[in-house]
Amino acid sequence: MELFIYIFAALFSVINPLGAIPIFVGLTQDDSLAERSRISFWTAVNVFIILLISFFIGQYVLAFFGISIDALRIAGGFIIVNSGFSLLTGKFKKTRGVNKKVENDAQKRNDIALTPLAIPMLAGPGSISLLIALYQDYTAIEQKIIACLAMAAVALVIFLMLRSAHYLSRILGASGIVAISRIIGFIVIAIGVQYISSSVVNILKTIPFN
Repeated sequence: MELFIYIFAALFSVINPLGAIPIFVGLTQDDSLAERSRISFWTAVNVFIILLISFFIGQYVLAFFGISIDALRIAGGFIIVNSGFSLLTGKFKKTRGVNKKVENDAQKRNDIALTPLAIPMLAGPGSISLLIALYQDYTAIEQKIIACLAMAAVALVIFLMLRSAHYLSRILGASGIVAISRIIGFIVIAIGVQYISSSVVNILKTIPFN
């Protein structure tokens, strides 16, 4: 249970579905309730699939390019820290990977569940690098099953939050969403710093000191 909570909390903090609510509301403001539910469902499914692929296939991509896991942790840590600072300073909307041109293009298309919602808004570089590192940390079959369950739980929460996005937007308001996102941003920064510091320590251990 502790491992499940840890992976769930880390993924949820990095993905931060709250940051996607304003954009989701803007992209679906003219859609019916049924259409919003459909988009929410398929966005969650797409995020889950992307997370699974990142978790199980990511290590082979690293091996192909000759990238060490510690190098990935450091790079991913910087990305996560940058995302955390963006959340903490209230600039998360500008750093979700969706500029105005992409948003306008998305409004003209029939399905926005894959892009821009699932990727890059939710399943971005931070969550992908985090999962690749987690795959290296937890090698037992039971641990990988727990990780998959945590990913499924995150996807379920994403579905519920997006399905209720218009309601949450009215209840919390812009200031409420920003306030919660700043709290999450602090947690995200801590996760990124932890990844960077642990990787630097691992690299230093491999250096012979005479």
